[in-house]
Amino acid sequence: MKMKIAVPVTSGNEVDGHFGHCELYGIYTISDTNEISEVGKMNSPEGCGCKSDIASVLAADGITVMLAGGIGGGAINVLNSTGIEVIRGCSGNADEVVRQYLAGSVTDSGSSCHQHDAHHGQGGECRH
Repeated sequence: MKMKIAVPVTSGNEVDGHFGHCELYGIYTISDTNEISEVGKMNSPEGCGCKSDIASVLAADGITVMLAGGIGGGAINVLNSTGIEVIRGCSGNADEVVRQYLAGSVTDSGSSCHQHDAHHGQGGECRH
């Protein structure tokens, strides 16, 4: 089975610094030889990532990994609950970030988007 990776991106294909406000998602299909075999785009729904249905839409499309810049705890919880692993702290050109991830050189920063945490409770639940 091929792996699929989603990356919140700007129209210039840079990793968006805020998951919940991104314009688009880059959708990367990874071949059995661990290389990018196909790149598509998916429009982002308006609104906060944790309140939208984007996690279920991405999961239904076969996404198993989200390479994100800044992302709040609520969105991480929602994505994780649909089986999508979230890697935080990514930046730069999305194609290059995916290649680096496939090479094993991208790790989770361990830091959620604290600017957004004011909208969330201690457990990361959305409070918008």
